[in-house]
Amino acid sequence: MIKKISVFIVLLAGLLNAQQSFAQSNPAEFKTYHVAIFAPLYLDSVFTNGNYNYGKNFPRFTYQGLDFVQGAQVALDSMPLYRANIKASIYDTKSYNQPINTLISNKSLDSTDLIIGSVRDEDFTELAHFAKEKNIPFISATYPNDAGITQDPFLVIVNSTLKAHCEAIYSYILQNHGTDKIYLVRKPGSQEDRVAGYFKHINAPDGRALLNIETIDINDDFGLIKNKLDSNRNSIIIGASLNEGFASKLASTCASLNKNYHITLIGMPNWDGFAFMNKKTYKDYPVYYTTPYFNYKNDNQSKMLQSFYRSNYNGSPSDMAYKGFETIYIFCRLLTKYPTDFMNHLNDYSYKVFSEYNFKPVYHNVQSGMPDYFENKHLYFIKSENGVFSRAW
Repeated sequence: MIKKISVFIVLLAGLLNAQQSFAQSNPAEFKTYHVAIFAPLYLDSVFTNGNYNYGKNFPRFTYQGLDFVQGAQVALDSMPLYRANIKASIYDTKSYNQPINTLISNKSLDSTDLIIGSVRDEDFTELAHFAKEKNIPFISATYPNDAGITQDPFLVIVNSTLKAHCEAIYSYILQNHGTDKIYLVRKPGSQEDRVAGYFKHINAPDGRALLNIETIDINDDFGLIKNKLDSNRNSIIIGASLNEGFASKLASTCASLNKNYHITLIGMPNWDGFAFMNKKTYKDYPVYYTTPYFNYKNDNQSKMLQSFYRSNYNGSPSDMAYKGFETIYIFCRLLTKYPTDFMNHLNDYSYKVFSEYNFKPVYHNVQSGMPDYFENKHLYFIKSENGVFSRAW
């Protein structure tokens, strides 16, 4: 563990400058494209005057940003390019001296050809507005939200929004379970209102419902579910909450009732990180959810990333490292192949890295004629059963 921490500290120290640049060593006559990579590294919190503040420990709050950047660096060092050079600059979104608004105001980003960010909230909004103003493609790699951004044809959302997940779940049920009993089970809450609203709008875009979806509102009495079930019919239950406690109780209820009623439980995209999904909590009862990312981690590129982490950190890459690698690998190569028409070729990569993607324009107001952003609409249905995750549909 000490060795792993020490190597991570060395990596952090190497990133301590405001920006670190990496360029592939292709012939000088090839054009160089500038890529800005943003992630929360918290370097100014970890170091004071160049001195590391945590002794032999390592702050967990830096893990995700650091792993994303590390995956990105491995991709930069290994990916082939189309007769071009890439100069990538890494920026710490938690920098005290060089925050995003300062970088924008001092024009440090004006020569950028592509922005890739593992960012959220205000950082996401600032980069999206800047990218739109400067006509620079902005790839939001990990934030599953549009933050209310509209009419921004240069914004690409890789980690699909909650609405897109609801659309995918609805489409699956419509095509495969239209005659089954369908229940949307929820608890009171603003997030639950949002999920229920998405399904209501998707099911009745013109005011007439295509599917008979019955809503079950639950505070604490999960016994309400049994009263609704018919042992002679299949039941589809949509777990319409992002709350872990509610999800766990709902899964436990469905697992116990499944002995006498055939119940298919489909949860929300964040359920994959809940503790009960990663254990053999409910014997032989599967729970399904949707995700834009799926990787068996046995392909050559995954093995290369795993080998790098074993050699350098005596550990394994996190999902954020895979996301950093994949995002850089796909979009930097697209930039060098379609430098003047990047946004019209988001799906024109002839290679799969880890996951499959399908980017489509999203229009909140079709009459405007301008996309609000581009979003990945390809979602996997994953089955979690006995602590094992596998692709279901």
